[in-house]
Amino acid sequence: MSEPAVLSHAENGICVVTLNRPAALNALDHHLMVGLRDAIFAAEHDPTVRCVVLRGGSHFMAGGDLKWFSGLIEGRSAAEKILLFQKLVHDVHGIVLSMRRMRKPVIASVSGAAAGFGLSLMLACDLAIAADDAYFTLAYCLIGTSPDGGSTFALPRTVGSKKAMEIALLGDRFDAAAAERLGLVNRIVAAALLEGETMKLAARLAAGPAAVYGRTKALLNNSLSNSLENQLQREAEAFVQSAAEPDFAEGLKAFIEKRKAAFKGIP
Repeated sequence: MSEPAVLSHAENGICVVTLNRPAALNALDHHLMVGLRDAIFAAEHDPTVRCVVLRGGSHFMAGGDLKWFSGLIEGRSAAEKILLFQKLVHDVHGIVLSMRRMRKPVIASVSGAAAGFGLSLMLACDLAIAADDAYFTLAYCLIGTSPDGGSTFALPRTVGSKKAMEIALLGDRFDAAAAERLGLVNRIVAAALLEGETMKLAARLAAGPAAVYGRTKALLNNSLSNSLENQLQREAEAFVQSAAEPDFAEGLKAFIEKRKAAFKGIP
């Protein structure tokens, strides 16, 4: 019996989701898509999970499984292909939406390839740590299709329109240092240290004020579509709600007592 295409394990408030098709560089096929969807949805709705780590072993994800795609379209009419890929993209985009809306931080832990949808998936995470051997390419144009997975939303907001056009239209490969300069990853670590540094960050976030993280994430995600007045109003609502909760009282008390706060609020 073959192993699941996605492994998920939750402990101490951290849910680690591992893409598990190493022989295919974690390329996306039906089994990986369903497994990832189920794992992300479960983490989103599990009140004991305070932080999610998404990782892929030697390679994060080398995009879609092109052999699988080739088999899907073989012998099908244009109309049949449209119906098929409408369903596929809808399912894939549901994963991205779940990651963005969940009220808990999502960390991408990236080694090896983050290509095609793998790059889109990384961009959908809130934070990203890359090994120094990681490499990146949007790559869709190289196989004759436009990007999906929210990369055309995230890239212009992160790197600016001209650089986003370059990444999307040329499909060139770039390294971890370039990804850090562009703001696509938060930090680079030696490959041997990636797992430890990722879990250290996850533990820090899992010990933080979970409800506050959820509100902060929502504020940042919505900020570019809001006017200043609307954003200020949303900030006021979030701050007032946070200030009325026990975690705020604990944070104040810990600061005055010169100790680390022990936050207990749920996401």
